[in-house]
Amino acid sequence: MEQLDATDARILQVLQRNGRISNADLSERVNMSASACHRRVQRLEEAGYITGYVALLDPKKLHRQATVFVEITLQGQSEDILDAFEREVARIPDVLECHLMAGAADYLLKVVAEDTEDFARIHRRSLARLPGVAQMQSSFALRTVRQTTALPV
Repeated sequence: MEQLDATDARILQVLQRNGRISNADLSERVNMSASACHRRVQRLEEAGYITGYVALLDPKKLHRQATVFVEITLQGQSEDILDAFEREVARIPDVLECHLMAGAADYLLKVVAEDTEDFARIHRRSLARLPGVAQMQSSFALRTVRQTTALPV
């Protein structure tokens, strides 16, 4: 599949906001027949534009209302140090995101916790034990102003 056309973009926009929409409703929203719409969605999945479908959970209901961004600086930048860090950080369920960064810190993590005490536990038992860590800087989010999973299409 080369480039997305306007219909593909509309399909992706609708599915990002409601992944459980029926094919009949989706086809109506994008103004095409149900069978043609279904074929388009299948093509978008096969081409890798759609990588999966998920349920988004309410962190407050799961007692994970604290969001903490953790900047991590490693002792070095060798392939072995980076690989060891990435392998171990991927095993921490409280870490929702981990990004290799350009700038002052090597990695930026997005961590969820119940509260400051729970984050202290996560820090002590998991983050502080990550291989190659030289320095950590944690910042608590006071309020989420905007959050979306929808990419611009």
